[in-house]
Amino acid sequence: MLMNMKELLAVAHKNHFAVPAFNTSSNMILNGVIEASEEKFSPLIIAIHPDELAFVRPSFVKAAIEEAIKTPIPVCIHLDHGSTLDQIMAAIRCGFTSVMMDASLLPLEQNIAICKKVVELAHAVNVSVEGELGTIGTTGPEAEAGTEEIIYVNPDDVVTFVEGTGVDTLAVAIGTAHGIYPKDKKPELKLDLLKEITSKVDIPLVLHGGSANPDEEIAMAVKLGINKINISADIKHAFYQKCREVLADPVIREPNSIYPPCIKAMKKVAHHKIDLFDAAGKAALYQCAH
Repeated sequence: MLMNMKELLAVAHKNHFAVPAFNTSSNMILNGVIEASEEKFSPLIIAIHPDELAFVRPSFVKAAIEEAIKTPIPVCIHLDHGSTLDQIMAAIRCGFTSVMMDASLLPLEQNIAICKKVVELAHAVNVSVEGELGTIGTTGPEAEAGTEEIIYVNPDDVVTFVEGTGVDTLAVAIGTAHGIYPKDKKPELKLDLLKEITSKVDIPLVLHGGSANPDEEIAMAVKLGINKINISADIKHAFYQKCREVLADPVIREPNSIYPPCIKAMKKVAHHKIDLFDAAGKAALYQCAH
């Protein structure tokens, strides 16, 4: 069941759970996140970053759309961290049902102006829009882009931004970083800041950099109003660690011999995230709505 982010997160917002947005950059990962979500009967966001899209090519999106249409669970196909109007328009032409315009490094007024433009273009074709305020940290070269220092979101700016842009959902910087944290970095979410934000706006909120944060903090963030959590490093780490083990056998070469155990290892992590976000079984809520 293919839908846009606005439809998908409206149900999550009303019922106080979060939908996992799994970054998907290969057919094996696509199969894994769909299977894991079907097994848990959870809604799913297939997130594809512009760098990932350049690697898998636009034809990959057609395969994702086909899988989304035929599965009984609700699925949104989302451009993660689009940073230019060209990337946004290319994603809409590809068939993405949701796009993110990340202009969070620009001054507030410019961020609002570009996101408002994206909202006008995307909403005209029933594509939903995510914006971002504050900055997400980064943990290293293999992680998605971020900043060395996290700039926490200003709750008053959230009100100005939401009213000025009309975005459907908003990523707020409350203390996460992209990637797996090194041993000397301790992730910590500012949950009081999240409470203040949710007291000011009634919109589904997004947590980027959801990998490797303590489970209890993530669970509390969901209870406090986070409705979408991005997961990339955690599932890929599990997948490729198993891949390294499998490839220790010098004889094995067929993809259908190599990848099934890797998908299984990744699904174990995906199942855990779905449970943690309280999304298991929630696909039933959408069947009532349709």
